[in-house]
Amino acid sequence: MSYLPHTTEDREAMLAALGLDRVDRLFADVPAGVRLGRPLALAPGMSEAALVRYMSQLAGQNQATDRLVSFLGGGATDRFIPSMVAQVVGRAEFLTAYTPYQAEISQGTLQAIWEFQSMMAALTGMDLAQASMYDGASAVAEAALLAAASTGRGRVVVMRSVDPQMRAVLRTYATGKRLEVVEVGDRGDGTADLDAARAAVDDRTAALVLADPTFYGVLEAAPELAAIAHAAGALAIAQVDPIALALIEAPGEWGADIAVGEGQSLGLALGFGGPWLGFFAARESLVRRLPGRLAGATFDQHGRRGFALTFQTREQHIRRAKATSNICTNQGLLALAASVYLATLGPQGLTEAATRSLDLAHLAARRIDALPGYRLVSPAPFFDEFLVASDRPAAAVQESLLRHGIVGGTDIGADYPERAGQMLFAVTEARTEPEIDRLVAALEEARA
Repeated sequence: MSYLPHTTEDREAMLAALGLDRVDRLFADVPAGVRLGRPLALAPGMSEAALVRYMSQLAGQNQATDRLVSFLGGGATDRFIPSMVAQVVGRAEFLTAYTPYQAEISQGTLQAIWEFQSMMAALTGMDLAQASMYDGASAVAEAALLAAASTGRGRVVVMRSVDPQMRAVLRTYATGKRLEVVEVGDRGDGTADLDAARAAVDDRTAALVLADPTFYGVLEAAPELAAIAHAAGALAIAQVDPIALALIEAPGEWGADIAVGEGQSLGLALGFGGPWLGFFAARESLVRRLPGRLAGATFDQHGRRGFALTFQTREQHIRRAKATSNICTNQGLLALAASVYLATLGPQGLTEAATRSLDLAHLAARRIDALPGYRLVSPAPFFDEFLVASDRPAAAVQESLLRHGIVGGTDIGADYPERAGQMLFAVTEARTEPEIDRLVAALEEARA
């Protein structure tokens, strides 16, 4: 059963056992200032049959997403997912398994983790990768904490072109560790202000965090920013798009010390913000400071290949008070999905998907830029996301697009007030030229 309500008698018995006369006594230690202060305006109770009918009516008001074409940018993109991914991760031995605490018994789970680590290390060009993080935002924050611990410094410089939600999570983590977070702006075309970065990074700086491509979609001056960090003795942390890495230079090749990012694009469907997974790769010199854990391949006493948790630096294991992080998951099922996606496409397939995204995005950008009332914000090189400025308010354009069954682009004005009205469009390999035709026609109509 999905619903097991407690009766009035059950609740009274529990309160009596606790020596309390009413339920709100359970929350007596919660400060009054954070309580609601009034009863919730809840409808009377329903039978299960009535509740199912009511919820079905509410669900019926939703528009089916399979009839919508998404050009939304901003960190979550609609991509083609091979059927092999769902076929594998839907198997009971994976779907119902939990994080192994007697890990070596779960050889299949450990092998899946090891495969994911190996693929992410190869994709980022780094020496090694750990199991996985909660999401890309927590990976960015954990990388900053690692840098602070490694350098003994208390200041993190982050480019403002890093995803706003990732920067927000970084600030939250930094508060608990009393780290100073300094943001560096960009030029009007979305490219890095190298002079401002150089002025911000000093001998107090633990790390410089940059995005490549940036939140605006443009390719960053990553090697130059890494050199600025290293000149001050700081680490260079790269937040990267794993699909883009099939075409652009890997962070391990241009000098990044840590490469992190969101793995949603690797075979994970859009699901109202998750669940997703973050990846975390680094230089070998930082291996003992990695958050989470690291699975390794080895051999038993009979020479048979096996897998083991090589490093377990989290607090629930042997490190305890000396743990590098309190993260307690490896997002195993989602990491498996990413591994199946990468294995199914292979290097050639991943390159083809990235190339198709690049070509379609540039086709869409050229056609939108040619429309009266619209213009590309930046002439800088980009991958598959780009900013568009409109003569009409972004909300009005979005509403008009929805009437044509199109979602996009993302209004970034809330996070970047100086870019009010600018919309971020994403065009992936899942889109088609006829769909781009529909987008262009709908934008032209929205201008009227």
